[in-house]
Amino acid sequence: MTAGPGAGRRARFPLVLSRTRPGPPAPTWRQARPAVIDAAVLAAAARPTGNWYVLAGTRDVRVGRVLARCVGGQEVIAWRGRDGAVRAGPGACPHLGAPLARSRVCQDRVVCHWHGLVLDGGPFAGWEPYPVHDDGVLVWCRLDAVGGEDPWPSPRVPDRPDPGGSVDAVTVTQGACEPQDVVANRLDPWHGAWFHPYAFADLTVDPAPVGDDGLTVRVAFKVAGRLVAPVEAVFTAPGPRTVVMRITDGEGTGSVVETHATPLTADSHPHPSTAVIEAVVASSHRRGFSLARRAAPVLRPLMAAASARLWRDDMAYAERRHLLRRT
Repeated sequence: MTAGPGAGRRARFPLVLSRTRPGPPAPTWRQARPAVIDAAVLAAAARPTGNWYVLAGTRDVRVGRVLARCVGGQEVIAWRGRDGAVRAGPGACPHLGAPLARSRVCQDRVVCHWHGLVLDGGPFAGWEPYPVHDDGVLVWCRLDAVGGEDPWPSPRVPDRPDPGGSVDAVTVTQGACEPQDVVANRLDPWHGAWFHPYAFADLTVDPAPVGDDGLTVRVAFKVAGRLVAPVEAVFTAPGPRTVVMRITDGEGTGSVVETHATPLTADSHPHPSTAVIEAVVASSHRRGFSLARRAAPVLRPLMAAASARLWRDDMAYAERRHLLRRT
């Protein structure tokens, strides 16, 4: 994609005054056509995943501690060994079904708190491990019984900035909806400046799609008052549970926001629940960004808090969409 006419100015002066005057933003309902959003959701739903699901952020799977989550109604546990590798498998003890989520890890092995059965991450007494992939930002788990597709040896991880020159943060939000409702929310960029006026301004969506159903958005991230950082970003849905926003021009070019919707309940559950696991991977060509990288332990909680605030609003959108589909 070629840079816009203001790319050179933004490279030198990333912050400008917003064109939007104080007061309510301009309505966007005429531009946000339901048929366009629904078509993009259907296109995403048709793409295979190889049965891979995002389980958690890399930093959330720790040495000496069990992480537990239901995926598609199936209990899953994961833990990290002292060698750095992640193990994962069913969340029920093969002996009498005790919840392994409540068990401790001793010398890299999960010890069932009911009778002391020990699992080292390998097959044992009918307990079979799940394939797992740690990409350095997110931990993925392959659940063939849940996905029902032809399995892949590894997930298709979206392209990201070089880990050595970026800062990432992961946040998890849970809601009463299905993954498609989360995807629909993210494939509706028109709501951004109207629904989140504290975060965005001057938003326009290019009517020409990128590829089959990608969307190009020009938006300004609010910094303070009318001071904003204008960028151009492309939204794509590489799979039925993932939407990627990539900044293609402006401050932070190359940065990505990955939104992964992991179903917690089975498809047939009358009250579905979904975990939104969102990874923000920020980078910048500016020399001063090296200081930001050194301050990553301080920045990550701030990045996660900003993402969580947006999802407190957006989850209401996704839950409402689900309610309307079910009634």
